[in-house]
Amino acid sequence: YGIIHAGGMGKYLSDWILEGEPPFDLIEVDPNRYGKWTTTEYTAAKARESYGFNNIVGYPKEERFAGRPTERTSGLYDLLKSKCSMGFHAGWEQPHWFYKPGDETGYKPSFRRTNWFDPVGREYKQVMEKVGVIDLSPFAKFKVKGTDSVKLLDHLFANVVPKVGSTNISHMLTPRGKVYAELTVSQLYPGEFMLVTGSGSELHDLRWIEEKITRGGYKVEIENMTDEMGVLSVAGPYARQVLQKLTNEDLSDASFKFLQCRHLKLSNIAVTAIRISYTGELGWELYHRKEDSVALYSAIMEAGQKEGIDDFGTYALNALRLEKGFRAWGAEMNCDTNPLEAGLEYFVKLNKAADFTGKQALKQIKEKGLKRRLVYLTLETDNVDPEGNESVWHNGKVIGNTTSGCFSYGAQQSLAFAYVPMELSKVGQKLEVELLGKNYPATIIQEPLVLTEPTRVRLQRKGESPKM
Repeated sequence: YGIIHAGGMGKYLSDWILEGEPPFDLIEVDPNRYGKWTTTEYTAAKARESYGFNNIVGYPKEERFAGRPTERTSGLYDLLKSKCSMGFHAGWEQPHWFYKPGDETGYKPSFRRTNWFDPVGREYKQVMEKVGVIDLSPFAKFKVKGTDSVKLLDHLFANVVPKVGSTNISHMLTPRGKVYAELTVSQLYPGEFMLVTGSGSELHDLRWIEEKITRGGYKVEIENMTDEMGVLSVAGPYARQVLQKLTNEDLSDASFKFLQCRHLKLSNIAVTAIRISYTGELGWELYHRKEDSVALYSAIMEAGQKEGIDDFGTYALNALRLEKGFRAWGAEMNCDTNPLEAGLEYFVKLNKAADFTGKQALKQIKEKGLKRRLVYLTLETDNVDPEGNESVWHNGKVIGNTTSGCFSYGAQQSLAFAYVPMELSKVGQKLEVELLGKNYPATIIQEPLVLTEPTRVRLQRKGESPKM
């Protein structure tokens, strides 16, 4: 389709060159969605598959299998591949959900709840009630160090630079104040940082940072550690109990607080542990050498036998993060959205001294007032759940769109994030969401549906009874 698309491509490329950013999010056509894993063999297999799929029906959560697996497999791939349904993420294979005896295995595409629905509910329950382990090795990881590292990150990110031994969630904004990226930033040693982002935005984010370093003349080294480093996340009420068996380090709440990071040994394996979890439950992310993944995973699984430890995949992770009201880059935020309408004010420090990229634009956006806002919806559906990009209706008109959604196993109903006009964004507002050609009733509710574990603990200490 090169000739058909050439006019649009030319316009958006020239806009990008002139303005320093495209007029809207173009990650779907960004050459940086490919990497060295995109070999000639892979490309040939994908080109044939894509052409063959030209007029095929596309399903939610669609998987295409040509050219897989690539060289990009985690240290646990061979151990887990027969036990789960794998998904493809930026060249990586990552478990979507795990099989148990009696399950209908494999990839079964459907517009409705299909063979993964009940197993994902089982994994959700595992994390909420016991303890689960997930392979997050596809995360992109960068090491940043040098005399100007603090200065660089202060200019790059809208949040403050975390102290040594601490982690925070930070956003890189475009000059127009849109959300270019979301990363976790950890200061491991004075002036030495680890930056972590999603698998799909690895080179997208790295390019942005490298360009800032070059243009600003910062004395900084940046190293892409994505392929060399594995990541395991352990989450759930018994996460501490299990990990404590493997180390002499004190993992108690008083000693290892939420959003702290430190180097330690688990079963004599060196890890960088961050007390954070995208599930919103008690948990740690454990960064380690890829070649240690099997030994680390085996030690954790063995240590957790008494607690009933088990695996979980990215489908359960998505349900857990949505219930906690966690936004995802590429869905609730991207280069089409600003952090204020996305509800990210907590992470944006407009009063910090550094003139970070997008700061002035964001001040103007705040002054003018928002036209739309991200809201949190429950839906009354029947065997179909929102995925994102569905139309939101009010009084017979389309007034917005969902960004992501799922079935909430906690509330036993569908849940979604959506952008709607400010005047229709109040809690209690009745709307409709179109799924498979039918409009289903939806209600804006107070987020989150389930409080995070750190918030629940804080409320309990104050003597209040938190909602689950």
